[in-house]
Amino acid sequence: MTSSPFEVPADLRDFAEKSVDQAKKAFEGFVTVAHKTIGAVDDATASTTTSAKSVSSQVLGYAEQNVNAAFELAHKLVKAKDPQEAIAIQTEFLKGQMAAMQEQAKAIGGLIQSAAIPAKK
Repeated sequence: MTSSPFEVPADLRDFAEKSVDQAKKAFEGFVTVAHKTIGAVDDATASTTTSAKSVSSQVLGYAEQNVNAAFELAHKLVKAKDPQEAIAIQTEFLKGQMAAMQEQAKAIGGLIQSAAIPAKK
């Protein structure tokens, strides 16, 4: 039986996939706590405006989307059959993330700008 010199052993793939799954679960726990903390801070601080809460929630949502995209990338890379496939997966990810980050920056900029306008009045 011949194998590719770049072939990753099945045990190592399984270990990597389990590690990615565990990291994702830990991150999901962090996000849950972060959402609860934002709610608690908003409840405890009377001066927190709806606009600031909206910006915080949006930023946290984008962070969650970006980390989930990174976990999806990790899952795909673990399953890559060769270096060329891994490079193609990474290239596709980078293109998608650049587009997503541009849209996220525009949206956050718009939210911050709209939050600043009422504050000036």
